[in-house]
Amino acid sequence: MNKYPWLDQYLRNKAGAEKDYKEEWGWHRYLVGGKMFAATCQPGPEHKGWDCREMVILKCDPLLAELLRSEYPDIRPGFYSNKRHWNSVFLDGDVPEEVLRDLCDRSYGLVFSKLTKKLQQEILGE
Repeated sequence: MNKYPWLDQYLRNKAGAEKDYKEEWGWHRYLVGGKMFAATCQPGPEHKGWDCREMVILKCDPLLAELLRSEYPDIRPGFYSNKRHWNSVFLDGDVPEEVLRDLCDRSYGLVFSKLTKKLQQEILGE
């Protein structure tokens, strides 16, 4: 059960955000400037240790990622992602809503900041 029904709209409301479905992965991806800043998926039973739980995968500063994983059992290293730079947050877990919103904002910011200045300005309508 997804305890965060606002999540999809929150991610899609980011400036320049687009949502697609990567069929080969079974992931809904959220992109800005063609770069992924978030994804939702639900690993199947073949992925031991993930317990078929729905999750959102978000980019994160490595030091903060480790801190969050130690504080919240429902935040784990990124599923099928670079474990240093991505976190998975279980959507049926006990991560406070404000923490998840902050993680979404940070993930978007990290990806957006790596886009070219020209593309950033286009996205922001400048």
